[in-house]
Amino acid sequence: MKLLFDENLSPRLVAALSDIFPESAHVDRLGMGGEPDPVIWEYAKEHGFILVSKDSDFHERSLLYAHPLKVVWIRRGNCSVRHIELILRNKVAEIQRLNTDEEFTYLILL
Repeated sequence: MKLLFDENLSPRLVAALSDIFPESAHVDRLGMGGEPDPVIWEYAKEHGFILVSKDSDFHERSLLYAHPLKVVWIRRGNCSVRHIELILRNKVAEIQRLNTDEEFTYLILL
């Protein structure tokens, strides 16, 4: 299970969560910083990532285009990288379910 972090999240999350999401990446480190949402969406879909963002645009896109891309929408205002890390660590089971259950296309984390 691998996550693709959108540019509105810190690239440090890749290393911080490497023990539970070892194949994860960040759009900036892939050279896609500043790319439009459809480009990031297609990349995530083609490479088997779960897209993680604080941006509602990807959640809305998941409602329109749904499977096979899965989206985790973190609905938090300004908060530390550590706080985001803890949110994702505490929701590993839900993220795993999102990844494997064909019925689900997105997960909202508060």
